[in-house]
Amino acid sequence: MAKHDLSYLELLSEQFPTRRAAYTEIINLQAILNLPCGTEHFISDIHGELEAFTHILNNCSGVIRERVNALYADELDERTRADLCTLVYYPDEKLELMRRKGELSTERLYEVLVHLTNLARRLADGYTRSHVRKMLPPDYDYIIDELLHISLGKDSAHHTYHEDIVHSVVEIGAAEDFIRSIAHLIKRLAVDRIHVVGDIYDRGPRADRIVDELMSYGSVDVQWGNHDVAWMGAAAGSEVCMAQVVRTCVHYNTLEVLESSYGISLRELALFADATYAHEPGTHRMHRIEKAINMILFKLMEQAIARHPNWGMQDRCLLGSIDVEAGTVRIDGRDWPLSTRDFPTLDPAHPAELTAGERAVMDGLSAAFADSDRLRRHARFLFESGSVYKVCNGRLLFHGCVPLDEDGQFSTVVSDGHELRGRAYLDYVDRMARRAWTTGDQLALDWMWYLWCGSHSPLAGRVMKTFERAYVADKAAWKEPQDPYFDLTRDPKVARRVLAEFGLEGPRAHIVNGHTPVHEVDGDTPVRANGQLLVIDGGFCQAYHETTGIAGYTLIADARGLRLKAHRPFAGVDKALTSNFDIASAHEQVIDDTSDCPIRVADTDRGARMRKRIAALTELLEAYREGDLPERRSRR
Repeated sequence: MAKHDLSYLELLSEQFPTRRAAYTEIINLQAILNLPCGTEHFISDIHGELEAFTHILNNCSGVIRERVNALYADELDERTRADLCTLVYYPDEKLELMRRKGELSTERLYEVLVHLTNLARRLADGYTRSHVRKMLPPDYDYIIDELLHISLGKDSAHHTYHEDIVHSVVEIGAAEDFIRSIAHLIKRLAVDRIHVVGDIYDRGPRADRIVDELMSYGSVDVQWGNHDVAWMGAAAGSEVCMAQVVRTCVHYNTLEVLESSYGISLRELALFADATYAHEPGTHRMHRIEKAINMILFKLMEQAIARHPNWGMQDRCLLGSIDVEAGTVRIDGRDWPLSTRDFPTLDPAHPAELTAGERAVMDGLSAAFADSDRLRRHARFLFESGSVYKVCNGRLLFHGCVPLDEDGQFSTVVSDGHELRGRAYLDYVDRMARRAWTTGDQLALDWMWYLWCGSHSPLAGRVMKTFERAYVADKAAWKEPQDPYFDLTRDPKVARRVLAEFGLEGPRAHIVNGHTPVHEVDGDTPVRANGQLLVIDGGFCQAYHETTGIAGYTLIADARGLRLKAHRPFAGVDKALTSNFDIASAHEQVIDDTSDCPIRVADTDRGARMRKRIAALTELLEAYREGDLPERRSRR
């Protein structure tokens, strides 16, 4: 900003009308710069697994357990510390269990409240008092604020005052409700920000509840995954995205999220499937519904591809290559046996054209998606809190890839007559996605589907073989070629080139990806390119556990550095309550160790913004002193 840019300073003076107000803000910002940086929690590929996600959110990937052990290692035994952690994770359920066991005596409640208050106080030390106050539960904000600033001198009158507060809470019967409130506060204090590196939706049954949780958390950003943009595109009005999410829900038998959670009825599709498709031996009704939505989806896909020859996806138009009489489909010059010959709506002369019945089904689905207020609220949250990628504190976050050619150069994609590659390409598709939501024009809506499965989609990163999986039994036809990015970025030189494209360099610059499960059982590792690339596919999806040998990874960044945590599968809430069973870390890998020189707010992106703010306020002070701007005295 140029010195004495009065138009800017005049705006700033509305917020800080006097020198005293500017002084106060500068002092406040300077103090915050010296605080330890907040804890960031990186998770990915949740895939609708609500129970495991909730537990990871509750235990902050082990951060709360670490803090409890550090605080009470010499005071409480291991069982008592584990009980305390479980009480923080699941206060309602744990309190009920303690009640059934007769463990809610006055003395026990008092001890628990003291332990929880001490833990909350320790966590609050990393924040300003005003920031903590914003997190306090409104029903107990005054009391908790008092308890968080207890005097450490046990003989002081102030200490006695705080002991009396805790005793009063227990004696009047408010202890359990108070425990719930302070447990919630502890979880909020333990993690300053959550980064969701894509794929909240599909496979698991309760993606809607997961979005609700994220919306209530507040300090969250989302890097969209390809499964997310399919739902976002459907909410924005893309018919091919609607067909895709319906197909996915039918295929994975997660219709509850579609019908019960979002109120999108499949009755018309089911009636159409029953009237149109044959009942084949060994199949059930859902198979007919899946066949019906498959055909609608592939027709709409081919229409989208025809509108965009620049995508180079003509080889994905396979309906015209089906030979129903021979029972084969020609793919890449080879005839593959079909798993069905039931194609009653396929017109060989016009393979991509919907029949009147299919059109009626899509019209009904379009109206249902448009009328789903809850889906639109969730989509709005994802658009407003999300992006294709994020650069944050020296880390580049995105779900899939930055498309590369075989030689390691950024792939070129042509759109609107422009050649796009690297960061410019990701910026373009981010803008196109937002345009789909705000204007709903056909070009932007088509790009939402392309982001789901396009050959150069940065969110998908592979050629999806949905058609082959639907119609070809031979799994050799299912192999999905991946973008060269996934192999080439194991090389530190290529990883550094990707980081440099987004303005990052140095030993503490990292790419953080989701999307691809790490097959640890086969010797794969999530740490690649000498630690510059970290793959944190969360492994929440239970179907992956057997093949990966692990329940996925999360990442924790705090003042002590950067740590990658590998997790064992979650055994369920019941076992967590009865046995204090946690999502234990199979192992932890320290990526960056800054414990000798802890990272301060001053060392973060937030600190850089604060320094700019301080510089502007300093200029405002100078303008006041020199008379370039008048101070605005408040009227009393």
